[in-house]
Amino acid sequence: MTTEQKTLITATVPVLKENGVLLTKYFYNRMFTHHPELKNLFNMGNQQSGKQQTALAMAVLAYAENIANPGVLMPVVDRIGHKHISLDIRPEHYIIVGKHLIASIQEVLGEAATPAIIDAWTAAYNQLAHLMSGHEANLYEHQTNRTNGWTGWRPFKVGKKTPESAEITSFYLYPADGGKVAPHLPGQFISIRMFLPELNLKQARQYSVSSAPGNEYYRISVKREKGPNLDTDGMISNHLHNFINENDLVDLTAPAGNFTLMKDMDAPVTLISGGVGLTPLMSMLHSLVESDYPHPITWLHGCRNESVHAFKDQLDEIVSTKANINQHVFYNQATDDNVEAGVLEGHLDINKIPSLNLQPDAHYFICGPSVFIQKQYQDLVTAGVNKQNIYFEEFGPQVLQLN
Repeated sequence: MTTEQKTLITATVPVLKENGVLLTKYFYNRMFTHHPELKNLFNMGNQQSGKQQTALAMAVLAYAENIANPGVLMPVVDRIGHKHISLDIRPEHYIIVGKHLIASIQEVLGEAATPAIIDAWTAAYNQLAHLMSGHEANLYEHQTNRTNGWTGWRPFKVGKKTPESAEITSFYLYPADGGKVAPHLPGQFISIRMFLPELNLKQARQYSVSSAPGNEYYRISVKREKGPNLDTDGMISNHLHNFINENDLVDLTAPAGNFTLMKDMDAPVTLISGGVGLTPLMSMLHSLVESDYPHPITWLHGCRNESVHAFKDQLDEIVSTKANINQHVFYNQATDDNVEAGVLEGHLDINKIPSLNLQPDAHYFICGPSVFIQKQYQDLVTAGVNKQNIYFEEFGPQVLQLN
């Protein structure tokens, strides 16, 4: 890109701040009109809720603001890249997206979209696509080179279906070809794809692996969603509960995601989960236990009540047998028996745990609803924890910007 083109991109930042979501909504509508087959690739629930349009608008804005040095966006590029490879997004998809994004800029801005601005955004998008697809090519190469690795969609068989609570059920997924699986990093997710008759579309959904790393199977633990107006995510989760049984086949991509335990950790670990957000943290906890992690481990969990507390017995057993692990559980609706057993009533609040030892340089992993993540993050920072030691996973499009 030329200096003049970068100046033009920077000049469009105020327009993006004001009209970014309008632009991305127009873009998606345009692209799906010309390429309805892509509805099988994109999460239509996130389209309906507006989350995907907001996430894209924020990404485009961040890129425009950093056009002079896009390398600073590599953490975001890496996070998005892991999402993309889990959905089997390839370079040819960038060509389609670019065509309709540039056309949308031209059509939404109207006369303000001068040839110079369109040329600048075309150059900017091509630079971004090169950055993204290049990084994703490296991720695909890593997937292929890892032990038992693969790319693309692979058929798996449901080997076991086990209830974990009144709402959450675990699915043990084994390769249909009888082969092995690539051991995931604790905290990673897999994508599962299936046909939804309600939409007459194939849809993919990402679920955290809740088991310890291994080469035989992946376990995902899925919450049944309730309510009259379920989005696509709820449809897929409920389809798994209602229609997918042992020996049925589903398509998976290999594990991806960068919300993981680090290899060189040498400090206490605190795992903080809300509701079904405990799934990636269960994998982390199992891995820490299996490796005899020598530092203190604290498990903090909040949910509505005991009936929806998944993995409760497993967690109680782990805590009772490992001297370096302790837990604090919060129920919104705690019974007298719960309180007598040590459960705290209300929403998870670290300030209500007097014995909690929050060391600034320990490692903190948070997963749950966005409002839950925001509260835990802010409370940790207020308590003196270093921001760079707080890691979080937001299910769905990434819109939280806390670090």
